[in-house]
Amino acid sequence: MNQNHDLTAFHGKAHFWGRLTLWAVVAATIIPPLYLSFVLGYHPGWGVILAAFAGVAAFVGVMWILEPVSYFPSLGISGTYMSFLVGNISNMCLPCSAAAQNAVNAEPGSKKAELAATLGIAGASLVHITVLIPIVLGGAILVAFLPPAVQTAFQFVLPAIFGGVTIQFAMKRPVYGIIGVFMGILITLLPIPSFIKVMVCVSITIALTFLYEKYQQSKRMLAEEISVQEN
Repeated sequence: MNQNHDLTAFHGKAHFWGRLTLWAVVAATIIPPLYLSFVLGYHPGWGVILAAFAGVAAFVGVMWILEPVSYFPSLGISGTYMSFLVGNISNMCLPCSAAAQNAVNAEPGSKKAELAATLGIAGASLVHITVLIPIVLGGAILVAFLPPAVQTAFQFVLPAIFGGVTIQFAMKRPVYGIIGVFMGILITLLPIPSFIKVMVCVSITIALTFLYEKYQQSKRMLAEEISVQEN
């Protein structure tokens, strides 16, 4: 009972500080263009702004809904706020969350998993900030001195991270992993518009795993009924 109360209080503080910091970032993002547009007089016109917004929305707009929904079960409430504040969700926050949960053997979606994800993302964020500052200041110079073969290998970093995260979760639910990988390959090969492929893949995978769980549950219930009748 105390644990539930403590977690409720924790969620309340997470909502308060998460909303406050995210809205602060939104304000900090909007203020410079507003200043340039209406104070210094560099406003490009609403037609250009709306056209640019429509172009971006047509390409990644579906991710504005899909990412919070698909990441939330792994990140939890506080982890979701932190991840969308820090950024690099798919290639930093999500893998670190999965690694932290795996390190403490936490069941995905549980309270233990949420706390592990929060600590993992917090640690990753501190390292991210510590590493990012010198990389931003001198990274371009450093990359220029790397051999071309090493620079070419950078394009495989993100797929490798996704592969590692997939294996981490698939080891806990192998059937889910098989369904997810199969659907990913199938949706990639089908002539579906690219901007909805992720949404379609995630939606169908969730539906299939849900139906699989219902099927397994009905099998267990039937086996229990047969066992009771035999006894």
